Amino acid sequence: MLRTNKLYDDLKVGDSASLKRTCTANDLFVFAHASGNLNPIHLPNDEHDNHEAVAPSMWVGSLFSSVIGNTLPGPGSFYRAQTLEFLGRARVGDELTVTVTVTKKLPDQMIALETQTTGRNGRLLCVGTAEVQTPTTRVSIEDTDEDIPDLVITRHNHFDRILEEVEGLAPIPTAVVAPEEREALGGAMLAARYDIIKPILIGSKTLIEACAAENGDDLTGIEIIDVPGHVAAAAKAVELARAGVVSAVMKGHLHTSDLLGQILKKDGGLRTARRLSHAFIMDVPGLDHLLVVTDAAVNIAPTLMEKVDITQNAIDLCLSLGMDQPKVGVLSAIETVNPAIQSTLDAAALSKMADRGQIKGGLVDGPLAMDNAIDVNAARTKGITSLVAGRAEVLLVPNLEAGNMLAKELTFVAHAEAGGLVLGATVPVIVTSRSDGEKARLASCAIAALYQQWLLRNAPGGH
Repeated sequence: MLRTNKLYDDLKVGDSASLKRTCTANDLFVFAHASGNLNPIHLPNDEHDNHEAVAPSMWVGSLFSSVIGNTLPGPGSFYRAQTLEFLGRARVGDELTVTVTVTKKLPDQMIALETQTTGRNGRLLCVGTAEVQTPTTRVSIEDTDEDIPDLVITRHNHFDRILEEVEGLAPIPTAVVAPEEREALGGAMLAARYDIIKPILIGSKTLIEACAAENGDDLTGIEIIDVPGHVAAAAKAVELARAGVVSAVMKGHLHTSDLLGQILKKDGGLRTARRLSHAFIMDVPGLDHLLVVTDAAVNIAPTLMEKVDITQNAIDLCLSLGMDQPKVGVLSAIETVNPAIQSTLDAAALSKMADRGQIKGGLVDGPLAMDNAIDVNAARTKGITSLVAGRAEVLLVPNLEAGNMLAKELTFVAHAEAGGLVLGATVPVIVTSRSDGEKARLASCAIAALYQQWLLRNAPGGH
């Protein structure tokens, strides 16, 4: 739709224009960057309810320029003066009504305006007056913001939601294997302070206590099982899980192979009918849903039937996180079946197996290239019609190399936070990295708690 400005002769006293604008947390972050105002009462964060964060008064005042520059008088107008009086506060979530009204026509193509903003229940938040130089040339522009570069705010709202979901739940008893290094112990103790897990620390008591002293962690009330050697510590964790003492296992400072070797023991392990697989649960800034990348850490070059288990594990995980009929995009280099590329054959077979009920609970489609798996416009350009294309919530990668590179690109280039779980055992296995931030560590534990809760309710086949 075209938007046409108003020249001096078009205007008369009493002309008015308004817009409605909802204050969001992102507005406050962008304003902080633009203005340099870092007053903490204006910055939503994990310790502060976003819906109560107070908008800076000058952000409220800045909204008058939107009405003046876009509508009255519109494109080509220049501010000359503005007075402001602030009568109330806007908060995140408030819908604001911003109005300007012509009060006088001044010499030299100038006009005077009355400006006001109202918030909740019509309460006046800001009043003032403005003087504006009217446009000298008729201009019509498209009523769109397509020419404005997008902004991506590096926030992790999806992990915030998961952490809110576990508030009030009983901490999940968790065997932490070999927390004999600062980050490994610190992640477990952080989750314990947030009442997400109840840790049992298994490993060298001397090393664990030394790490606690270095971190400043208080181990009062925390059970420590003194077990020398990483393999023996992993075996003890598996024993506790088999006995029902713990409901999750958390990897500390040991090789993943030492831990999984004990979980996969034919006698005394935590095997199920399913193959073990790893899932990165990723909160990607700018993406409106969680993204699961699998398998990027356990299965090096999975066969078709192994991919069936990897897919089903990921679907079950997504169901536990509240996703309805998770959408799985099976990735390859291209989106057409090519017998020379094995991953395209596997993708086609997996899609048909899901159609026939051999994979349950989700939608599976492939082969899909990365662009048309997550971008609707890319899928549309390629002529792909699918409920999954452009909307994938799970990315099933061809092999470990591709998955590991994809997950690290999302983490270090797209600024995603990534939680990690190994799935397919009788209990979830929490796998965090030393480079993970606090939120990723907490989210991994919270996701494990929600997944274990789902397993107990649903007891899916093979568990």
